[in-house]
Amino acid sequence: MPLQTVSTQRLYRQIADQLAELIRSGEFQPGDRLPSERDLAQQLGVSRASVREALIALEIDGLIDIRVGSGVYVTAPRAVAANSVLVAEPGPFEVLAARGLVEAEAAALAALNATAEDHARIRETLALMRAEFDASASALDGDALFHVRIAEASANGALAHLVKTLWDFRQSAMFRKLDQHFDVPARHAAAIDEHLAVIEAIERRDADAARAAMLRHIDNVKSALERNLELPPAAGAADGAAVYS
Repeated sequence: MPLQTVSTQRLYRQIADQLAELIRSGEFQPGDRLPSERDLAQQLGVSRASVREALIALEIDGLIDIRVGSGVYVTAPRAVAANSVLVAEPGPFEVLAARGLVEAEAAALAALNATAEDHARIRETLALMRAEFDASASALDGDALFHVRIAEASANGALAHLVKTLWDFRQSAMFRKLDQHFDVPARHAAAIDEHLAVIEAIERRDADAARAAMLRHIDNVKSALERNLELPPAAGAADGAAVYS
């Protein structure tokens, strides 16, 4: 039996390519509304998260327009580069799943190993986030630093390296597009509270509570980014901000 070409494409990119072909072939015309995420997921036999990642990739490619509260619409034809989202780039929900595994254990280890100096360094990042919020700026700098410092406090250099690598993906085009559609100001205050719960558990040296608090936080981020596209946006939604994670 001859060897077959091995596909290295991410699942979301495979879904995006199928939908892109239907659009380019005229199955869906400019102005048409695509089936709902739920319908697409059922037809394709995949998760809604994978469908959402595919739709975000198609929007970056310029083939669709996502209108939260209404649906997803095919755009007028224009010159765009196909597959502009790198095939090798993991999707946002893959990144969040990996972060849940890695950062929950990093938080538990930090509860056991962090010094008083580590505690102070982690708390500094909350002050940075609050200052960034007050300045109406993205608080991703403080957000990233919070998670990295927890990993550094775990006393495991490999974990710290992994967390830094995972946070590099937080600046990807797909994450930024998700933020644009699904950020709401209520998440800003909630993120501070969730971060505070993590650091308080670490300071109590309660590894189980630190692990659980980190998992709750990342689950809440995932839920915010999975909000139903067909539902109206929450009051006060702010384009271009970030679902703090």
